[in-house]
Amino acid sequence: MKILDKLLLRTNLSGNRRKVVKNVYWAVVGKLVNIASGLLVGVLVARNLGPENFGLMNYVISYVTLFSVLAAFGLDNIEVRELSRTGADRNTLMGTAFVLRIGFALVALLLILGTLLSFESDHFTFVMVMVYSLSLVFSSLNVIRNYFTSIILNEYVVKTEISRTVLGALIKIVLLINNCSVGWFIVASMFDFFLVGAGYLFSYRRKVGTILEWNVDWGVAKMLIRASFPLLLSGAAVIIYQRINAVMIRNMIDNASVGQFSAAAKISEIAIFIPMVIAQSITPLLVKAHEADPQKYLEKKQYFVDIMVWSSIAISVAMALLAAPGIRILFGEKYLEAIPVLQIMSWKALATALFGASGQLIVIENLHKYVVLRNLAGCVFSVVLNYYLIPVWGIAGSAIATIVAMIFAGYFSHLIIRPYRYLFTVQTKALALGWRQLVGLKHLWR
Repeated sequence: MKILDKLLLRTNLSGNRRKVVKNVYWAVVGKLVNIASGLLVGVLVARNLGPENFGLMNYVISYVTLFSVLAAFGLDNIEVRELSRTGADRNTLMGTAFVLRIGFALVALLLILGTLLSFESDHFTFVMVMVYSLSLVFSSLNVIRNYFTSIILNEYVVKTEISRTVLGALIKIVLLINNCSVGWFIVASMFDFFLVGAGYLFSYRRKVGTILEWNVDWGVAKMLIRASFPLLLSGAAVIIYQRINAVMIRNMIDNASVGQFSAAAKISEIAIFIPMVIAQSITPLLVKAHEADPQKYLEKKQYFVDIMVWSSIAISVAMALLAAPGIRILFGEKYLEAIPVLQIMSWKALATALFGASGQLIVIENLHKYVVLRNLAGCVFSVVLNYYLIPVWGIAGSAIATIVAMIFAGYFSHLIIRPYRYLFTVQTKALALGWRQLVGLKHLWR
């Protein structure tokens, strides 16, 4: 890190721009470590458990994830936006958001329990879902992560998440060595959330102060709820069409098919990390440009989308070409059914770039009250396509449903929703001409 600081000091970048470069650096490092570790451990776990149990594990995770949007209540982007603003009352915003998150997490737990009592007949699956659902409570401490993101200090977030990743990986390796059952791996996955929450607390205490300084303002709570409610609805739609696959595959086929699909999805996570890193790291810079210089913001907005789109296209093509050898080498002969799924899911990078870039701009420009429309459209597309394509093409049909739904929600829906038509224009321009800006990242710093 000292080497990076020295290199940045030799540049002509201002202090704020150096902070953004360091932010991108730490975001990339964190994503690389998390993805590499997650893929390595995920491959070992998948090989050890086999498609049937690996599918059960991913079904449990997907089931709880469907309710995670309620626990977060769409607060993440709103917290970053509010904390990024000059003069923001940090302690009040963080304290209020934390209390809201705890409350919504408890409501989510009750809903999970209710749905399981109504629909789940397998006792073991019932217990495992309830155990993993505790992760929603620990995720309430993500409010600390959002604070560090808002002040362009991803370093502390990344160090915490790397520590969690290493400790979590070691725990799972111990379980592998002892040939433990699938239940223990689900418990370990839940414990990851406890580790990262504890890490956030430690980093905040060391660098900022104690959470005992936080306070609750019910006026602020109403503002946060009012601002985040459209994002809650849209987030619910997003989670449904991104996670409903495992639930529908399990109920329409079996756990083993969920395992095959999850193996491909695990590798496809590599494809989306670059667009995600760019979006998360550049957002605070775009917020400041939007407030200070609207004309400069318009220029940066186009460059931002250009780079997001074309970096993701390059990644998608490469991953599609490497899908077959990748599955054979990593997961082995038991998971060959995952090859066509990965060839399709590789295009999730482009879908994520279109969806993520437009989502960030919508929040920055305070147009999120319409976002629920595009996400509901994607949700409906996903459920309907899964319902009709899974019986015909199996898990490959589910992969097609995922990509089509994401691209429709993150791109084509903007043509239908009047306030977002300008986004369709920006994205179309990026798809047609944005490749020229891959060498123009410098425009973001001007």
